[in-house]
Amino acid sequence: MPLLRTILLLLLVALLLPVIHAQDAPFHIMLKPVTQKDAMFPGLQSYAYAQHGGKWLLIGGRLDGLHRRQPWATFDQEGHNRRIYVIDPETQQWWWSGLETLPQPLQEQLSATNMQFYQNGNALYLIGGYGHSPSYGDHTTFAYLTRVMVSELMNAIVNKEPIAGYFTQISDPQFAVCGGRLDKLHQTYYLVGGQWFDGRYNPRNGPSFEQIYTNQVRRFTLAETDGKLTVLHLPPFTDEQNLHRRDYNLLPQIFPDGRQGLTAFSGVFQHNQDIPFLNSTDIDSSGYVVNNRFSQYLNHYHCATIALYDSLTNQMHSLFFGGIAQYTADQNGALLQDADVPFVPTLARITRFADGKMQEYKLPVEMPVLLGAGAELIKNPMLPVYPNQTLKLHRFANDTVLLGYIYGGIESTLPNIFWNNEGDLSIATGRLMQVYLVKSKPDVDLPLHIPIVQSSNGLGLQLFPNPAEGDFYVHFTLAEPTSVHLSILGLDGEVLFEKDYPNLTAGKHQFRYLMGGIRQKNMLVKVTTDRGATYSQKVVIND
Repeated sequence: MPLLRTILLLLLVALLLPVIHAQDAPFHIMLKPVTQKDAMFPGLQSYAYAQHGGKWLLIGGRLDGLHRRQPWATFDQEGHNRRIYVIDPETQQWWWSGLETLPQPLQEQLSATNMQFYQNGNALYLIGGYGHSPSYGDHTTFAYLTRVMVSELMNAIVNKEPIAGYFTQISDPQFAVCGGRLDKLHQTYYLVGGQWFDGRYNPRNGPSFEQIYTNQVRRFTLAETDGKLTVLHLPPFTDEQNLHRRDYNLLPQIFPDGRQGLTAFSGVFQHNQDIPFLNSTDIDSSGYVVNNRFSQYLNHYHCATIALYDSLTNQMHSLFFGGIAQYTADQNGALLQDADVPFVPTLARITRFADGKMQEYKLPVEMPVLLGAGAELIKNPMLPVYPNQTLKLHRFANDTVLLGYIYGGIESTLPNIFWNNEGDLSIATGRLMQVYLVKSKPDVDLPLHIPIVQSSNGLGLQLFPNPAEGDFYVHFTLAEPTSVHLSILGLDGEVLFEKDYPNLTAGKHQFRYLMGGIRQKNMLVKVTTDRGATYSQKVVIND
């Protein structure tokens, strides 16, 4: 009977889903492990990096895995990275220098986690970050911008020479940010999202911390006079709803009209619910635009990413590698929701087409383990790029191209470990993987890229909690005014509830479904609008 019920459920889902087809992939992705988790490289996650001369400079981050939930144990000092590393991925050699010879403010920031960073030529700019401050007497978010002279520092570390002369640090309360992202368009830097976090983390919102999201894109320019850095702050973009995000992915983009910009994908948490964002926000020099017609269901937290643009087809591809997400997808594109937001091995592609529409795809390749959160994909510096660092896919001369390396990150033994994170259930890994793009179809018969239809239907449907133990909420967003028909169906297709909601306004809507006396193990929620958008999603009911 359990097998029969599973088959009936899958058939019902298939009948309710729109008819879709897997896309002929514009390219394939191949992962080639260089090292395993017990490699000679140091384990590191949520770090900042720069590169020069084929070597990498790694600063900050954590030496342990997922943070503990108890305030006395979380983000402990033993997990702070108090070394600066230089790594040669080709020869697999590495060197390091401690921070002990540096002034106290530098020591504190350079051992922080989740700094915002950007490399501009030979300068690596570090902003903020969270960690323990001996001078403050507690954990805090550092209000610093630090410039690192990359090649000089790397040479000093390799040659075991003093390093103190290669840093310039300034203090500014606008830079007290962690968990955001830093990028640059033209001559302006963009500090996007993030938060100020002071004290020790507490999952129950206890009195051990204060937290303030920036809700902003903070813009500024930098100048140097007589060896001193000068910051000119520009008017920020502020949005308490859509820029209220952290620990997300910010990727450079080429928009369909040729403009260079940035897109903020997913992240946490929505202003009124502790669930990830599904929409995205496009940013350029003129402002920002929220895209509620697209929903990202895979790869919600910061993970390894890369962006490629094909000018021949006017298609912008953003790739995401593993990490943490509220949803996974099967080979038919059907979504499975997990309210605990687990670690996932998913590789996904989001493509923006010439008409501006966006579509999410599940790739047939997966990470070798639950890996990707807090990792970076360090690009192959020999590849052609636009000024905003988007790769020029149409300029790739060879069929198989090394995009770069995925290094480090959190490696978890199980999808959901947060509430039982007492031992070594996760680590900061030293794994190193090469990432290849293959333009031709491989000899083996790989599944095609599977579209996540719900990502482009404009509803952004979410159910929470899911799994549920009773009542649950149905949350969706309307891009324009419309009427909605909501129905709840049982495993056998029986309609348990249905109701029409006429003339709903554009924007977010939420309804509560009361279980009452009707309790089934699995149910399907179907939302249909009078403008043709429809989708169904499963909710699991625990006994």
